[in-house]
Amino acid sequence: MPPTQPTALIRPPSPRLAEGLVTHIERTPVDVALAFRQWQQYVDALHATGWRTVEVPAIDDCPDGVFVEDTMVVYGDVAVLARAGADERRAEAAAAEETVAGQGYRVVRIVEPGTLDGGDVLKIGSTIYVGQGGRTNAAGLEQLQAAFAPLGADVRAVPVRKVLHLKSAVTALPDGTVIGYEPLVDDAAAFEAFRPVPEEAGAHVVLLDDDRLLMAASAPKSAELFAGLGYRPVVVDISEFEKLEGCVTCLSVRLRR
Repeated sequence: MPPTQPTALIRPPSPRLAEGLVTHIERTPVDVALAFRQWQQYVDALHATGWRTVEVPAIDDCPDGVFVEDTMVVYGDVAVLARAGADERRAEAAAAEETVAGQGYRVVRIVEPGTLDGGDVLKIGSTIYVGQGGRTNAAGLEQLQAAFAPLGADVRAVPVRKVLHLKSAVTALPDGTVIGYEPLVDDAAAFEAFRPVPEEAGAHVVLLDDDRLLMAASAPKSAELFAGLGYRPVVVDISEFEKLEGCVTCLSVRLRR
């Protein structure tokens, strides 16, 4: 059976992190030693807020392996293993599959011609939004739909053209409101409730519990906004991962019952 305690799958950065893919931003130098420290602080923040972590084995030959969220989508007791939209990232999935299966999940794999990145999938209750137009294609969406529909999920396609993944543009607050930085959101009307945030990084939150939000230090105005709504921001510095189009959601797979 899947774990009852909130659990996050994590994966250490590769020593080749600085070689990671960039698509929508200019490449800038990455301080790998600092990235390792920031990753540990991210893990520490999870532990400090009651989360258990399970480490997916490191994959040093894959610079983007630390962005473990892209390897799967978990709903109910099913883990759908992704087939990365970037060929270079497909080797990341094998060890991630073994790890999530070891946590008691049934595994379904996306197969050719489908492609799917976990970062393109935003779950809000039983509604699952899937970004289309970048790393995830229509066949990947259809296979995800087939895996989750029997569990009662409503899988919906939404456009993604301005950023790498859907969750590069939007995530959601505990009450289900989708948040996003409007210049990077292709269609805010696709969501039932939408609230703009003042910074790009403010669009990315990990729900730690009913009121605590894990978020990046690069979005202080958004943190202030969320605090004003009654939430408690838990802030971490992930500057080196942001240089590779990463955000707080990318660095873990959250397993909840």
